[in-house]
Amino acid sequence: MSSGASSPWPKPASPSLALLPPVPASSPQGAERESGPQAGGALAEALILAGSLCHTLSPAPSRLPRSPPQAMAYAGSAVLEGDAAAFAAAVRSLINNPQFSDVTFVVGRERQEVFAHRCLLACRCQAFQGMLSQPQPGAQEPWPPQAPLVLSHVQPEVFLAVLEFLYTNSVTLNSLIALEVLTSAVEYGLDDLRKVCVEFLTGALSVELVCEALQAAVTYGQTELQEHCLVFVADRTREVVQTRSFHELSAAALVAVLRSDQLAIDEPDLIQAVREWAHVSSAVLERPVAEVAAGPVRELRLPLLSPHELAALETHNQRDPLIPVECIAEAWKCHALRKGSGAPSRLCQRRRGTQPREHHGYLE
Repeated sequence: MSSGASSPWPKPASPSLALLPPVPASSPQGAERESGPQAGGALAEALILAGSLCHTLSPAPSRLPRSPPQAMAYAGSAVLEGDAAAFAAAVRSLINNPQFSDVTFVVGRERQEVFAHRCLLACRCQAFQGMLSQPQPGAQEPWPPQAPLVLSHVQPEVFLAVLEFLYTNSVTLNSLIALEVLTSAVEYGLDDLRKVCVEFLTGALSVELVCEALQAAVTYGQTELQEHCLVFVADRTREVVQTRSFHELSAAALVAVLRSDQLAIDEPDLIQAVREWAHVSSAVLERPVAEVAAGPVRELRLPLLSPHELAALETHNQRDPLIPVECIAEAWKCHALRKGSGAPSRLCQRRRGTQPREHHGYLE
């Protein structure tokens, strides 16, 4: 074969995937190629091609196992926050915004439309998640976006306060809606909202508000709020018992008040306040006075009355039955025995506002 002849092996189209074909041992050309002048050139070409192939099949640096410093760099990642105020303002703008809204509520007696977003309500409140997942009456599919949800039992401003908290984790409260927002928080299982409502009410207690707050605390088992309310009532008892909200207390809430040793009122005045409460409750509930007052009157501390006061109460009770006869009999027994063993010990305990009487010495 002449030195100017080209190699009998065609060059691969792509060195990245081509493999060298075997050289036929019996071929004259193959024998000549192995020993002839072209052997060196062919071998060089083969080495170059093999090098290209090895480079192609080698894993890329990004696919190699990371060295410890690289791994440590990923482990040291940090969560960085942007402008929280801007984010909160942007989310707040979605409250009751019909744009992009996919659920509508019809709220209150006014039937006011309130717009919201399913995904946000569902992820923030399990009660709404269940509400939005339930099929509408007579259908198998979840409530469609075009079907409004009717919430007739809640005021629009109260529901908007709940939405504000769900969207922004903050809420704007005032004394007019705080109790109803607390009610909604308990109803929807929003414990964080419940806590901020209790915190607000604790700091906003007044003579006019305290009995309403106490009633809510008793109804919904809010022990912390109840304790704060009872302390306030004890300090301002004479003013509180004259309010309309005192007359609207439930029997259970009134019992909680009457069990306090710290009430700043004398017992005859407290008995009269309970009598007025009983008449209002009797009219509202359409039940006899003695029946609605059965629980609270047993917390009145009749043994603290002097014999003259007790006789006057007994006469009044005949005209306007309020206190069971056996309760009055227990008080008379204390006077007859000249000791407090004639009645339960708690009924012989003087309150902070109890005026001293001659017989109190032997009650103790």
